[in-house]
Amino acid sequence: MGKIVHIVHQSLDGYIEGPNGEFDWPVMDSELSADTNELAEAADAFLYGRVVWDMMSNYWPRAEEMSTHAHDLAFAPIWRAKPKVVVSRTLESAEWNATVVADPATLAESKQHRTLLLFGGSELASELTRRGLIDEYRIYVHPVVLGGGRPVFTDVKQRSALRLVESRVYGGQVVLLRHELAGR
Repeated sequence: MGKIVHIVHQSLDGYIEGPNGEFDWPVMDSELSADTNELAEAADAFLYGRVVWDMMSNYWPRAEEMSTHAHDLAFAPIWRAKPKVVVSRTLESAEWNATVVADPATLAESKQHRTLLLFGGSELASELTRRGLIDEYRIYVHPVVLGGGRPVFTDVKQRSALRLVESRVYGGQVVLLRHELAGR
């Protein structure tokens, strides 16, 4: 049985990007990189909203041309090879082994057969949380206070009972909080 796993890197004050859209603050050491790459390799497909898709599809196909960071060099081939699902009402198609779906409700059927790894994206994460479709949250808290920006979740007004299934510290700096929906 599959599931949707939300993986997100956030600041201590709960933002996924800074006030000017910056995402230059995550601390990706070799231990955290190995863990997230193992998670990515085990997933059946990657899941994105349109905003995060635009960022990812502009970077990862050519990451080796833009970066020498060990994490980027290791993740780029995984990203290119993995099937992707993009939830968008405006895109009709997408490159890089991606399927576009307009209605997030269709993911309920899709997750029955495969594990989807949702990367960031506060709007899609919030929508899927409201629908009860996210089975696991992997929140990586980085040692930075951004003071504003895009929050991890937007417009989630109902309570969801979760249970902590793992916590871990990477490199003495980044804390993983891994939760599952209670009762699943």
